Amino acid sequence: MTESVEVLLHGAAAPVYAHPGDAGADLVSTEAITLAPGQRATVGTGVSIALPAGYAALVVPRSGLAAKHGITVVNTPGTVDAGYRGEIKVILLNTDASEPYAIAVGDRIAQLLVLPVTRARFIPVDRLPGTERGDGGFGSTGYRTESPDAAAPEPPARKSGVSA
Repeated sequence: MTESVEVLLHGAAAPVYAHPGDAGADLVSTEAITLAPGQRATVGTGVSIALPAGYAALVVPRSGLAAKHGITVVNTPGTVDAGYRGEIKVILLNTDASEPYAIAVGDRIAQLLVLPVTRARFIPVDRLPGTERGDGGFGSTGYRTESPDAAAPEPPARKSGVSA
């Protein structure tokens, strides 16, 4: 399904999908800036959009910039709500410890994903239904996967009256 999105340009290029099937459309810089190691900056794209109700746009990093130069989007994903009409700006961060990174006008700096969104109705309750995972926090499911042929390790014995 293809949705039309109205785009207001301020001297910049409209977001463009580089290849058929791409999820993200490229956003380009309207500013020339050099990010020192560890520095962040808000960079203009010259793009304002009018999303249909029920949609949001997410501003996400470009994987090549991240992998090759350590350039990422600080608040990833940045959220553009359907009611927002201002310029989309990208908060970039140079995570490289020693090398500055120069951005020229017209450089691709981030990607824009347009997605349907559902508004939730939040209902206060006294207790949530249980799940296999439960309320385990960060790292509670471990960090290694087992091969399909590996036998599952035996869980440690539990002491009576103690829950995990």
